[in-house]
Amino acid sequence: MSMISDLINLNLSECTKKIIAEYIWIGGSGTDLRSKARTLSGPVKDPSELPKWNYDGSSTGQASGEDSEVILYPQAIFKDPFRRGDNILVMCDAYTPAGNPIPTNKRHNAAKIFSNPVVAAEEPWYGIEQEYTLLQKEVNWPLGWPIGGFPGPQGPYYCGIGAANAFGRDIVDSHYKACLYAGINISGVNGEVMPGQWEFQVGPAVGISAGDEVWAARYILERIAEVAGVVVSFDPKPIPGDWNGAGAHANYSTKSMREDGGYEIIKKAIEKLGLRHKEHIAAYGEGNERRLTGKHETADINSFKWGVANRGCSVRVGRDTEKAGKGYFEDRRPASNMDPYTVTSMIAETTIVWKP
Repeated sequence: MSMISDLINLNLSECTKKIIAEYIWIGGSGTDLRSKARTLSGPVKDPSELPKWNYDGSSTGQASGEDSEVILYPQAIFKDPFRRGDNILVMCDAYTPAGNPIPTNKRHNAAKIFSNPVVAAEEPWYGIEQEYTLLQKEVNWPLGWPIGGFPGPQGPYYCGIGAANAFGRDIVDSHYKACLYAGINISGVNGEVMPGQWEFQVGPAVGISAGDEVWAARYILERIAEVAGVVVSFDPKPIPGDWNGAGAHANYSTKSMREDGGYEIIKKAIEKLGLRHKEHIAAYGEGNERRLTGKHETADINSFKWGVANRGCSVRVGRDTEKAGKGYFEDRRPASNMDPYTVTSMIAETTIVWKP
Protein backbone atom coordinates (compact mmCIF):
# COMPACT_ATOMS: atom_id res chain seq x y z
CA MET A 1 0.00 0.00 0.00
CA SER A 2 2.95 2.33 0.57
CA MET A 3 3.69 2.24 -3.18
CA ILE A 4 0.11 3.26 -3.99
CA SER A 5 0.35 6.08 -1.47
CA ASP A 6 3.62 7.23 -3.00
CA LEU A 7 2.10 7.22 -6.48
CA ILE A 8 -1.00 9.11 -5.38
CA ASN A 9 1.23 11.80 -3.89
CA LEU A 10 3.55 12.11 -6.90
CA ASN A 11 4.52 15.72 -7.59
CA LEU A 12 3.95 16.02 -11.34
CA SER A 13 5.58 19.45 -11.53
CA GLU A 14 8.97 17.78 -11.11
CA CYS A 15 8.69 16.10 -14.52
CA THR A 16 6.00 17.79 -16.64
CA LYS A 17 4.11 21.01 -17.18
CA LYS A 18 0.93 19.06 -17.81
CA ILE A 19 -1.85 19.18 -15.24
CA ILE A 20 -4.98 17.17 -14.45
CA ALA A 21 -8.38 18.85 -14.53
CA GLU A 22 -11.25 17.06 -12.80
CA TYR A 23 -14.50 18.12 -14.52
CA ILE A 24 -17.45 18.00 -12.07
CA TRP A 25 -21.16 18.14 -12.91
CA ILE A 26 -24.55 17.39 -11.38
CA GLY A 27 -26.18 14.12 -12.41
CA GLY A 28 -29.70 13.17 -13.39
CA SER A 29 -31.22 13.16 -9.90
CA GLY A 30 -30.29 16.82 -9.50
CA THR A 31 -28.41 15.98 -6.31
CA ASP A 32 -25.78 13.41 -7.34
CA LEU A 33 -22.34 14.55 -8.42
CA ARG A 34 -20.29 13.06 -11.25
CA SER A 35 -16.74 13.75 -12.39
CA LYS A 36 -14.02 12.67 -14.80
CA ALA A 37 -10.48 13.83 -15.43
CA ARG A 38 -8.49 15.01 -18.43
CA THR A 39 -4.92 16.11 -19.06
CA LEU A 40 -4.20 19.71 -20.02
CA SER A 41 -0.96 21.05 -21.51
CA GLY A 42 -0.30 23.46 -18.64
CA PRO A 43 -1.69 25.47 -15.72
CA VAL A 44 -5.00 27.30 -16.16
CA LYS A 45 -6.13 30.48 -14.43
CA ASP A 46 -9.66 31.05 -15.73
CA PRO A 47 -12.56 28.80 -16.84
CA SER A 48 -12.59 30.55 -20.23
CA GLU A 49 -9.21 28.92 -20.97
CA LEU A 50 -10.68 25.43 -20.55
CA PRO A 51 -12.13 23.35 -23.37
CA LYS A 52 -15.72 22.20 -23.32
CA TRP A 53 -16.11 18.46 -22.90
CA ASN A 54 -18.85 15.87 -23.22
CA TYR A 55 -20.19 12.81 -21.42
CA ASP A 56 -22.68 10.01 -21.92
CA GLY A 57 -25.94 11.46 -20.62
CA SER A 58 -27.74 8.13 -21.09
CA SER A 59 -25.63 6.74 -18.23
CA THR A 60 -26.55 9.58 -15.85
CA GLY A 61 -30.29 9.78 -16.61
CA GLN A 62 -29.87 12.99 -18.59
CA ALA A 63 -30.20 11.89 -22.22
CA SER A 64 -31.51 9.01 -24.35
CA GLY A 65 -29.23 6.33 -25.75
CA GLU A 66 -30.06 7.41 -29.30
CA ASP A 67 -28.74 10.94 -28.66
CA SER A 68 -26.65 10.63 -25.55
CA GLU A 69 -24.02 13.36 -25.83
CA VAL A 70 -24.21 16.12 -23.20
CA ILE A 71 -21.77 19.04 -23.29
CA LEU A 72 -19.93 20.34 -20.22
CA TYR A 73 -19.25 24.08 -19.98
CA PRO A 74 -16.49 24.92 -17.45
CA GLN A 75 -17.74 27.62 -15.04
CA ALA A 76 -15.54 27.77 -11.94
CA ILE A 77 -12.05 26.57 -11.00
CA PHE A 78 -10.78 25.38 -7.61
CA LYS A 79 -7.39 24.04 -6.57
CA ASP A 80 -7.43 20.25 -6.32
CA PRO A 81 -6.73 19.22 -2.69
CA PHE A 82 -6.36 15.57 -3.72
CA ARG A 83 -3.79 15.86 -6.53
CA ARG A 84 -2.45 19.27 -5.43
CA GLY A 85 0.17 21.19 -7.39
CA ASP A 86 -1.35 23.04 -10.35
CA ASN A 87 -4.10 20.44 -10.76
CA ILE A 88 -7.66 21.75 -10.58
CA LEU A 89 -11.29 20.93 -9.90
CA VAL A 90 -13.63 22.37 -12.53
CA MET A 91 -17.28 23.03 -11.69
CA CYS A 92 -19.32 22.68 -14.89
CA ASP A 93 -22.91 22.95 -16.05
CA ALA A 94 -24.46 20.87 -18.81
CA TYR A 95 -26.01 21.62 -22.21
CA THR A 96 -27.32 19.84 -25.29
CA PRO A 97 -25.11 19.88 -28.40
CA ALA A 98 -27.37 22.68 -29.67
CA GLY A 99 -26.39 24.81 -26.69
CA ASN A 100 -29.58 24.54 -24.62
CA PRO A 101 -29.31 23.91 -20.87
CA ILE A 102 -30.51 20.43 -19.92
CA PRO A 103 -33.35 20.26 -17.33
CA THR A 104 -31.02 19.51 -14.39
CA ASN A 105 -28.87 22.56 -15.20
CA LYS A 106 -30.11 25.00 -12.56
CA ARG A 107 -27.00 27.16 -12.83
CA HIS A 108 -27.99 28.58 -16.22
CA ASN A 109 -31.16 30.27 -14.94
CA ALA A 110 -29.45 31.34 -11.73
CA ALA A 111 -26.71 33.06 -13.73
CA LYS A 112 -29.35 34.99 -15.69
CA ILE A 113 -30.94 36.22 -12.45
CA PHE A 114 -27.60 37.24 -10.93
CA SER A 115 -26.56 39.03 -14.12
CA ASN A 116 -29.72 41.17 -14.02
CA PRO A 117 -28.33 44.73 -13.51
CA VAL A 118 -30.84 45.38 -10.71
CA VAL A 119 -29.71 42.26 -8.83
CA ALA A 120 -26.00 42.83 -9.53
CA ALA A 121 -26.23 46.39 -8.18
CA GLU A 122 -27.48 45.01 -4.85
CA GLU A 123 -24.46 42.68 -4.47
CA PRO A 124 -26.36 39.78 -2.85
CA TRP A 125 -24.28 38.01 -0.20
CA TYR A 126 -24.95 34.46 0.98
CA GLY A 127 -23.82 32.27 3.81
CA ILE A 128 -25.05 28.68 3.41
CA GLU A 129 -25.17 26.40 6.47
CA GLN A 130 -24.90 22.94 4.92
CA GLU A 131 -25.94 20.14 7.29
CA TYR A 132 -25.33 16.48 6.46
CA THR A 133 -25.27 13.06 8.11
CA LEU A 134 -22.46 10.52 8.02
CA LEU A 135 -23.68 6.94 7.63
CA GLN A 136 -22.04 3.56 8.21
CA LYS A 137 -21.61 2.19 4.71
CA GLU A 138 -22.78 -1.40 5.15
CA VAL A 139 -25.88 -0.71 7.24
CA ASN A 140 -26.93 2.80 6.15
CA TRP A 141 -27.14 3.87 9.79
CA PRO A 142 -25.60 7.03 11.33
CA LEU A 143 -21.95 6.92 12.23
CA GLY A 144 -21.43 6.19 15.92
CA TRP A 145 -24.91 4.69 16.42
CA PRO A 146 -25.17 1.08 17.63
CA ILE A 147 -26.24 -1.10 14.70
CA GLY A 148 -29.98 -1.64 14.90
CA GLY A 149 -30.18 0.57 17.98
CA PHE A 150 -30.16 4.16 19.13
CA PRO A 151 -27.79 6.39 21.09
CA GLY A 152 -28.84 8.47 24.07
CA PRO A 153 -31.27 11.33 23.44
CA GLN A 154 -30.18 14.60 21.86
CA GLY A 155 -28.47 17.10 24.10
CA PRO A 156 -24.75 16.36 24.41
CA TYR A 157 -23.99 16.11 20.69
CA TYR A 158 -24.40 19.68 19.38
CA CYS A 159 -20.85 21.10 19.19
CA GLY A 160 -19.95 18.19 21.45
CA ILE A 161 -16.56 16.62 22.01
CA GLY A 162 -15.39 13.22 23.14
CA ALA A 163 -15.75 9.68 21.82
CA ALA A 164 -19.28 9.38 23.22
CA ASN A 165 -20.55 12.54 21.51
CA ALA A 166 -18.65 13.24 18.28
CA PHE A 167 -18.46 10.75 15.40
CA GLY A 168 -16.48 11.40 12.22
CA ARG A 169 -14.42 14.41 13.23
CA ASP A 170 -11.46 13.21 11.14
CA ILE A 171 -13.63 13.43 8.01
CA VAL A 172 -15.01 16.81 9.04
CA ASP A 173 -11.61 18.36 9.77
CA SER A 174 -10.09 16.91 6.59
CA HIS A 175 -12.96 18.44 4.63
CA TYR A 176 -12.53 21.82 6.32
CA LYS A 177 -8.84 22.04 5.43
CA ALA A 178 -9.36 20.66 1.92
CA CYS A 179 -11.97 23.33 1.19
CA LEU A 180 -9.63 26.07 2.41
CA TYR A 181 -6.89 24.64 0.20
CA ALA A 182 -9.26 24.58 -2.78
CA GLY A 183 -10.09 28.27 -2.37
CA ILE A 184 -13.64 27.73 -1.17
CA ASN A 185 -14.73 30.39 1.30
CA ILE A 186 -15.66 27.89 4.01
CA SER A 187 -16.22 29.86 7.18
CA GLY A 188 -16.62 27.15 9.80
CA VAL A 189 -17.78 23.67 10.85
CA ASN A 190 -19.58 22.23 13.86
CA GLY A 191 -21.20 19.10 15.20
CA GLU A 192 -25.00 19.18 14.92
CA VAL A 193 -27.84 18.25 17.26
CA MET A 194 -28.29 14.66 16.03
CA PRO A 195 -25.25 12.43 16.62
CA GLY A 196 -23.42 11.65 13.40
CA GLN A 197 -24.68 14.89 11.88
CA TRP A 198 -22.38 17.82 11.03
CA GLU A 199 -22.49 21.21 9.39
CA PHE A 200 -20.16 23.35 7.33
CA GLN A 201 -20.75 26.96 6.35
CA VAL A 202 -19.85 28.51 2.99
CA GLY A 203 -19.72 32.27 2.70
CA PRO A 204 -19.96 35.10 2.54
CA ALA A 205 -20.15 34.46 -1.20
CA VAL A 206 -21.53 36.84 -3.80
CA GLY A 207 -24.17 35.83 -6.33
CA ILE A 208 -23.56 32.76 -8.48
CA SER A 209 -20.31 31.93 -6.66
CA ALA A 210 -22.32 30.76 -3.64
CA GLY A 211 -23.78 27.90 -5.65
CA ASP A 212 -20.43 27.03 -7.25
CA GLU A 213 -18.70 26.90 -3.87
CA VAL A 214 -21.39 24.82 -2.12
CA TRP A 215 -21.40 22.24 -4.92
CA ALA A 216 -17.59 22.09 -4.94
CA ALA A 217 -17.57 21.68 -1.15
CA ARG A 218 -20.10 18.85 -1.43
CA TYR A 219 -17.90 17.17 -4.03
CA ILE A 220 -14.83 17.37 -1.80
CA LEU A 221 -16.81 15.98 1.14
CA GLU A 222 -18.04 13.03 -0.92
CA ARG A 223 -14.50 12.27 -2.10
CA ILE A 224 -13.09 12.32 1.43
CA ALA A 225 -15.93 10.12 2.71
CA GLU A 226 -15.24 7.73 -0.20
CA VAL A 227 -11.69 7.25 1.07
CA ALA A 228 -12.95 6.80 4.63
CA GLY A 229 -15.56 4.23 3.59
CA VAL A 230 -18.40 6.34 4.94
CA VAL A 231 -21.61 7.47 3.18
CA VAL A 232 -22.67 11.14 3.14
CA SER A 233 -26.44 11.68 3.37
CA PHE A 234 -28.12 14.98 2.49
CA ASP A 235 -31.55 13.58 3.36
CA PRO A 236 -33.49 16.27 5.27
CA LYS A 237 -34.81 13.74 7.79
CA PRO A 238 -32.54 10.68 7.75
CA ILE A 239 -33.94 9.22 10.99
CA PRO A 240 -37.69 9.47 11.76
CA GLY A 241 -38.86 10.38 15.22
CA ASP A 242 -37.46 12.63 17.90
CA TRP A 243 -34.28 13.52 16.01
CA ASN A 244 -33.34 16.78 14.32
CA GLY A 245 -33.49 16.91 10.54
CA ALA A 246 -30.85 18.39 8.24
CA GLY A 247 -31.23 21.75 6.55
CA ALA A 248 -29.21 24.20 4.49
CA HIS A 249 -30.11 27.54 6.05
CA ALA A 250 -29.47 30.46 3.72
CA ASN A 251 -28.15 33.65 5.31
CA TYR A 252 -28.74 36.57 2.99
CA SER A 253 -28.22 40.29 2.62
CA THR A 254 -28.15 42.93 -0.07
CA LYS A 255 -26.20 46.17 -0.26
CA SER A 256 -29.32 48.09 0.81
CA MET A 257 -29.80 45.79 3.81
CA ARG A 258 -26.21 46.27 4.93
CA GLU A 259 -26.45 50.07 4.89
CA ASP A 260 -28.07 52.39 7.45
CA GLY A 261 -31.83 51.94 7.40
CA GLY A 262 -31.42 48.40 6.10
CA TYR A 263 -33.74 46.85 8.69
CA GLU A 264 -36.76 48.29 6.88
CA ILE A 265 -35.49 46.78 3.62
CA ILE A 266 -35.07 43.45 5.42
CA LYS A 267 -38.65 43.50 6.70
CA LYS A 268 -40.01 44.26 3.23
CA ALA A 269 -37.93 41.42 1.76
CA ILE A 270 -39.21 38.98 4.36
CA GLU A 271 -42.77 40.05 3.63
CA LYS A 272 -42.22 39.24 -0.06
CA LEU A 273 -40.79 35.83 0.84
CA GLY A 274 -43.92 35.13 2.85
CA LEU A 275 -46.15 35.98 -0.11
CA ARG A 276 -44.31 33.40 -2.24
CA HIS A 277 -43.93 30.79 0.51
CA LYS A 278 -45.44 27.91 -1.47
CA GLU A 279 -43.27 28.58 -4.52
CA HIS A 280 -40.13 28.64 -2.40
CA ILE A 281 -41.02 25.49 -0.48
CA ALA A 282 -41.60 23.65 -3.77
CA ALA A 283 -38.03 24.53 -4.82
CA TYR A 284 -36.28 24.10 -1.47
CA GLY A 285 -35.52 20.36 -1.60
CA GLU A 286 -37.09 16.92 -1.76
CA GLY A 287 -38.58 15.37 1.38
CA ASN A 288 -38.61 18.69 3.23
CA GLU A 289 -42.12 17.97 4.55
CA ARG A 290 -40.56 15.29 6.79
CA ARG A 291 -38.30 17.95 8.32
CA LEU A 292 -40.47 21.10 8.49
CA THR A 293 -42.94 19.90 11.11
CA GLY A 294 -42.89 22.77 13.56
CA LYS A 295 -40.65 20.71 15.85
CA HIS A 296 -36.88 20.34 16.17
CA GLU A 297 -36.12 24.01 15.47
CA THR A 298 -38.32 24.32 12.39
CA ALA A 299 -41.51 26.09 11.38
CA ASP A 300 -44.40 24.08 9.97
CA ILE A 301 -44.11 23.69 6.19
CA ASN A 302 -47.65 25.01 5.62
CA SER A 303 -47.15 28.30 7.43
CA PHE A 304 -44.78 31.24 7.18
CA LYS A 305 -43.61 33.29 10.12
CA TRP A 306 -40.54 35.27 11.00
CA GLY A 307 -39.02 36.51 14.23
CA VAL A 308 -35.93 37.79 15.96
CA ALA A 309 -33.63 35.07 17.35
CA ASN A 310 -36.41 32.48 16.95
CA ARG A 311 -35.21 29.20 15.43
CA GLY A 312 -38.78 27.96 15.22
CA CYS A 313 -39.51 30.48 12.47
CA SER A 314 -39.34 30.22 8.69
CA VAL A 315 -37.06 33.26 8.64
CA ARG A 316 -34.90 34.36 11.56
CA VAL A 317 -33.42 37.81 12.13
CA GLY A 318 -30.43 37.96 14.46
CA ARG A 319 -30.22 40.14 17.55
CA ASP A 320 -27.22 41.96 16.11
CA THR A 321 -29.18 42.90 12.99
CA GLU A 322 -32.10 44.17 15.04
CA LYS A 323 -29.78 46.19 17.28
CA ALA A 324 -27.73 47.67 14.42
CA GLY A 325 -30.77 48.37 12.27
CA LYS A 326 -29.06 46.70 9.32
CA GLY A 327 -27.46 43.42 8.34
CA TYR A 328 -28.78 40.08 7.14
CA PHE A 329 -31.46 37.47 7.80
CA GLU A 330 -31.62 33.67 7.70
CA ASP A 331 -34.04 31.66 5.58
CA ARG A 332 -34.32 28.43 7.59
CA ARG A 333 -36.59 26.58 5.16
CA PRO A 334 -34.16 25.05 2.61
CA ALA A 335 -33.52 21.32 3.03
CA SER A 336 -30.02 19.87 3.16
CA ASN A 337 -30.48 18.43 -0.34
CA MET A 338 -31.53 21.73 -1.92
CA ASP A 339 -29.86 23.00 -5.09
CA PRO A 340 -27.87 26.09 -4.01
CA TYR A 341 -28.17 27.63 -7.48
CA THR A 342 -31.96 27.45 -7.22
CA VAL A 343 -32.26 28.66 -3.63
CA THR A 344 -29.84 31.60 -3.84
CA SER A 345 -31.18 32.91 -7.15
CA MET A 346 -34.79 32.47 -6.08
CA ILE A 347 -34.23 34.48 -2.89
CA ALA A 348 -32.61 37.26 -4.93
CA GLU A 349 -35.35 37.22 -7.58
CA THR A 350 -38.15 37.35 -4.98
CA THR A 351 -36.63 40.02 -2.76
CA ILE A 352 -35.08 42.29 -5.42
CA VAL A 353 -36.87 41.84 -8.74
CA TRP A 354 -40.37 40.49 -8.03
CA LYS A 355 -43.20 42.98 -7.64
CA PRO A 356 -46.18 41.70 -5.59
